[in-house]
Amino acid sequence: MSSLSRRSFVNSLLAAGAAVAAAPILAANAAGEVDVVIVGAGAAGIAAARRVAAANKRFALLEAGPRLGGRCATDTRIFGVPYDQGAHWIHNPDSNPLAKAATGFDVYPASRVQTLRIGARSARDSELETYLAATLRSHRGMSDLGKAKTDFPANRLLPKDLFDWQSTVEFMLGPFATGKDLGDISAFDLARAIDREGSAFCRQGYGALLTKLGTGFGAQLSTPVEAILWGNKFAVDTPKGNFIGKAIIVTVSTNVLISDKIEFIPPLPKRQLDAAAKLSLGSYDHIALEMPGNPLGLQKDDMVFERADGTKTAALLANVSGSDLHLVEVAGSFGRELSGQGEAAMIAFAGDWLASLFGNNAKRAIKRSHATRWNADPLALGAMSAAVPGGADARKILMEPLGGRVFFAGEAIHETQWGTVNGAWESGTRAAEAALRKLGALGDGDEKPAKHRRRR
Repeated sequence: MSSLSRRSFVNSLLAAGAAVAAAPILAANAAGEVDVVIVGAGAAGIAAARRVAAANKRFALLEAGPRLGGRCATDTRIFGVPYDQGAHWIHNPDSNPLAKAATGFDVYPASRVQTLRIGARSARDSELETYLAATLRSHRGMSDLGKAKTDFPANRLLPKDLFDWQSTVEFMLGPFATGKDLGDISAFDLARAIDREGSAFCRQGYGALLTKLGTGFGAQLSTPVEAILWGNKFAVDTPKGNFIGKAIIVTVSTNVLISDKIEFIPPLPKRQLDAAAKLSLGSYDHIALEMPGNPLGLQKDDMVFERADGTKTAALLANVSGSDLHLVEVAGSFGRELSGQGEAAMIAFAGDWLASLFGNNAKRAIKRSHATRWNADPLALGAMSAAVPGGADARKILMEPLGGRVFFAGEAIHETQWGTVNGAWESGTRAAEAALRKLGALGDGDEKPAKHRRRR
């Protein structure tokens, strides 16, 4: 935003304050005054909109992209079957609010069985037992920090005798689980998130489920927020006009927050900027391969790891929901480097990696292919948040309202379910309730929403 347009934005709001306050109630699909402005229509934004709507308050749900869902997106055009290009694992399905609301969707438990490859062969039973024992001991180390008083890199918690399984365990607990290498993650932050019991999948796609939950709440798509005014007045500026709110909920990713894509007037305080930087997004991408006829001989949703000898490894989710779709997962520093080389390099790696585990016939069996590149997506700039060493308290800082009426929400702003869709959803609901309390529409401890009323 140029300095001229910035001055015009601020001056127009200051000059029009009295007139706006006296204006009639506007439809939520037009610029003007509302109770709550919600920036972003991913899981957090959708949850916030639903909660504000349930309290019978006017809101504007603004989304820069052409669709709902944010980093949770299902595509059906590329392969003709549901393909989750972002989040796919439904964590803690028994308590996950999205899973509970999945009427009409087939949500089924993910298999707990893992396939382990050692070079071009399957692991022997004794090798599998050794691997599982190493993983269990590492999990215990992550969840038990003992008498530690200060934060440190999470890789220091690993047992010292993992030997041949070191790289595999580091990949599973670091890149595969969080999008970052273990040495780049806060031990305290990882310990808070280590217990995520059970997982499930949605046959129609996690993104499709989230989109269904966000449909009918008047999201204004392709409406990027260019500036947010906070202080004496609270408003956002978009190409479609200014939205003035009594409260604002910002759900963009931490990488977008620190990228200056949205100008804050006055600027964001250093405290919030530093906190967002400590919660930067890791790298996690899917390399999707269509392989008809089950050439790898694997089960539905079979999870495959290898005994790695370094960081250049991946994981495979085979026969997704019983289809011909296979997802090779690359993440962490290696995944970021590979993604930076482009989609062709990513697909080439996936083919070579599968060939090293299952033989050259696996590579020849690949038909259509696609790779995500979330780091290059201007509306995300990464995959999921993971606090850097020493940054475990950053999530609490971003929970603090800005100017008393600007609330941040998203997967990065949940202390235990960070990196998950359900964490983003719960964060959005929590931010909406904080905003409603500020507006006097919700008393302390009031968790029962008012009867839902459709917005005009």
